[in-house]
Formats: sequence, C-alpha cells, structure tokens
Amino acid sequence: MDIADSSSDVIAKRPKSSRNDDDYFRSYADLAVHEEMLRDTVRTNAYRIAILGCCDQIAGKVVADIGAGTGILSCFCVQAGAKKVYAIEASGIVHRAAEVVKSNNMEDKIEIIRGRVEEVELPENVDVIVSEWMGYFLLYESMLGSVIYARDKWLKDTGILLPNTASIYMAPLTCQEYGEECTGSSNEQTDAVLVDTVEMQVKFWESMKQSYGVDMSCIAGYAKQNFLSRVHLGTISPQYLLSHPCKVLEIDIKSITQTDLNKLTGNFKFQCFGNANIYGFAGWFSVSFPCMKDVKISTSPLSHPTHWQQCILYIESPTRVEQDTVIEGNASFMQNKTMGRFLDVSLQYSVGEKNHGIRHFTLDDLCIS
Repeated sequence: MDIADSSSDVIAKRPKSSRNDDDYFRSYADLAVHEEMLRDTVRTNAYRIAILGCCDQIAGKVVADIGAGTGILSCFCVQAGAKKVYAIEASGIVHRAAEVVKSNNMEDKIEIIRGRVEEVELPENVDVIVSEWMGYFLLYESMLGSVIYARDKWLKDTGILLPNTASIYMAPLTCQEYGEECTGSSNEQTDAVLVDTVEMQVKFWESMKQSYGVDMSCIAGYAKQNFLSRVHLGTISPQYLLSHPCKVLEIDIKSITQTDLNKLTGNFKFQCFGNANIYGFAGWFSVSFPCMKDVKISTSPLSHPTHWQQCILYIESPTRVEQDTVIEGNASFMQNKTMGRFLDVSLQYSVGEKNHGIRHFTLDDLCIS
C-alpha cells in the first residue's frame, strides 16, 4: 500500500519541525510505545465503544485521524461506517499502519498520510476528527495543539470531535512513595516511607565521601530541589487521597483556541478528611465523547489503572492538617518555553490560614524514564 507523503514545496512556507518534534516523532516509531497503548484496555475499549456508538454521525462521513499510530482508531471508524478516513501520522510507524489497513481489507477506505498535521493537505473537509492526543497529566507532549489546528482547518461546522471534552483533577496526597504504593498501618510508618524517598536524594550525595573518599555533600541540596521540582509518575492508592477530588480544569475541545493553550489555569478547594501530613498533590485527567455520554477514559486512582498512571507534585515539607482543614489555590499548565513538548505546572496554595506561595514543576522526559 502506498503511503501518501505531503512533503512538497509548500511546506517550506510553513514552520518547520523543531529538534524537539523530531525526537518526539522518532520515539513514536518504536512499536513498543504502541504496544503499551494497545495493551491499555481502558483506553482502547473506550475509543472502540465511543466510535461505534457514534455510528450515526460517522456512517457515510469523512474522518481525519490525527496521530493515527498503528491505525486502530481509523479501522474502528471504518467499522462504524465511515466513507473515508485520512490517517495522519508523522512517525515511521505509518509503515506498520499500512500493513494493518491492508490486512483488514480497508485500503479503499483508509488513506494514510505521513507528515505533521501542520504540514499536510487534505483534499476535502471532514465531518469527524478522532485523536488519542492525551499525554501524562493530559497536556504533556502538547498534541492538543495539533488537534486544534486540524479542527480549525478541516472540520465542518456541523462536525464532531472524539473526544470532545477533557478535564484535569487534583487531590491532596498524604503519603505516596515515588512510583510505588505506600505501605504501613499508621501515619508514622507511612510518613517514614515518603521521607526516606525524598531524603535518599540527600543521603546518596552525602555517602560519596565514605564510599569513594570524595566529599560531594555540596550537591545534596541541589539534588533534593531537583527531585521536588519534577512531576513524578506513579500508581496511587486511593487510601492516600486526603479529600474528595476537585475538577481543576475542563476543556471544550470544540472551542478551545491555540492562544488558550499558552496558559491554562484552574482553581481548587479541598476539605481534608482527617488528621494527617500532606506530602503533595495527586493529579490525573479524564476525557469524554459525544453520542456516548456514559463512555469516558478516567485515569483516576479510583478507576481501573491505565498506562497514564497519576502525577505527583511533592511539596517542600510535610504539612499537618486536621479534619475539615481547607486547602485552596490554583494550578496553571503551560508549555515549556525551551522544549515545547514538555509541560510546566505552577501551583499556588494555602493550607488553612497559611499561604504556601508558588511552587513550580516540570514534566519532561526524565520524569518518564
């Protein structure tokens, strides 16, 4: 099967991809990345059910699949009756997608186009845009901007997006060891687990003199701050959430603009369950679909696990709260100015009457590895 490549002389007139983009698309040529996503049954089944459930809006219509990957969403659209699907994918995985399309005898319905969304051309407008654009903490990798670009350029006024809404949630966290569930039968025991996790950053550098005869304790403070300034990924046990979750952001994908993405800010207010130490905040997201209101993907600790896990924002030092203590503030989400695929998060909050100022976090490739 031929793969259409939109590279032409008109691309030179448009913004070229950055090195950050080149690395990003190169990583998605790795089949293991797609295997991880396909193994996520929450993700894949939700898209399948949502697409088939929207068959009245898809049957006989034209679809654009943004970031098509291995092509499975495009195949779902054909199963839902789509007349034509333009599967747009910039990475080398398009060759595997072509094999999938051929194996399913869908070559007459699915046209694979290799290239960045911002650099390709479609011969017609579309009735539906489907995309699995979500990254960690929803906005990591900044793929939503490409969906917005495609929406503004090709989606008909009566068209639909799958998914069509997205939300970010947060909750205070009483104890969560980096990347693992905390264990212990009392606050004292679980507190020690987390303190050890953070203090390991300090103890490692302090141990260099004993291990190798070189004093490197001067680096300990920097190491600790480096740890605290990153967004960490982990699977959080619901028992460590200190309040009901709060919806911090809700995004209408039909109306959000590129300018909006420069900085998204939402407020939160939590009322704590009981006496405990707060060590940070947990964050996650959900997306929902038109036509199928009961179908959504949730990455909540209260839902079935997904490959997105949850995000953890550690605070500088543990803060004690009591039953009904109020924690309130706001969270802002921005593209990293140096590497646009990375995500910067700013957190401003108070616990009771005490203002804890502003904390800044980054979600980058080092957080994922």
